[in-house]
Amino acid sequence: MNSRNKERNSEREAMARSRRAFLTMSAAAVTGYGCWAWLRSRSQEGGVEWPLRAILRGNERVSEAYFSNGHLSPTFGQSQVNADPRRNGDVGLGEGFEPEQWVLSVRGYDNAFTHQVTMAQIRELPRIEQITQLNCIEGWTVVVHWVGARFADFTARYAPQFRSAKYVSMRTPDHAYFVGLDAASALHPQTLLCYEMNGADLTGAHGAPLRLVIPVKYGIKNIKRIGEIAYTNERPLDYWANEGYDWYAGL
Repeated sequence: MNSRNKERNSEREAMARSRRAFLTMSAAAVTGYGCWAWLRSRSQEGGVEWPLRAILRGNERVSEAYFSNGHLSPTFGQSQVNADPRRNGDVGLGEGFEPEQWVLSVRGYDNAFTHQVTMAQIRELPRIEQITQLNCIEGWTVVVHWVGARFADFTARYAPQFRSAKYVSMRTPDHAYFVGLDAASALHPQTLLCYEMNGADLTGAHGAPLRLVIPVKYGIKNIKRIGEIAYTNERPLDYWANEGYDWYAGL
């Protein structure tokens, strides 16, 4: 008899636990759905609901607080270079572009045009080689041997009056693709205006004649086929930030 009572008690306890677990999970599901519905009902800012944008900006402030020129991305040996880097992203690389007529436009505060810089002038700057990893926001990476000029050297030579600007904007010649950068990241020693990749001139698919290489940022900031650079004290627009991604996009 005692054995039967124990079995019945055990069964009742198991059923009670099951009911409690079911009620707890149901309450959690209802609460989660309510939070999601509330979030989706919020007004959007920069392509995402404002609470999410606020979180992204909070992360950005923390990243900026710890960022410095001493914060260097890892470098690699020549044997680790990917001989055929993945091609990804073709916005701003449309037909009709004539490389032989390319010049780089430089703009200052209030988007005022100042002057143009040729590829020959960019190649006059100190030649920098580095082997770094490009990190795509989709999750894949690739190690590449880059050659170009430091953006800091470019600014010192061709736009010294704007060295105190807070931000930098870059656009493709057709303005289809554009990135916004904080000045600290743009002037970082590993940020290059690149014209060679893996021992050869850039190809069209990889952004010829000039692209940005900024290993302290995700690949979405590594704009190809740069046609215009602008220095500004107002945060510039950014292609993927407009689609809801993090504006800062730092690593």
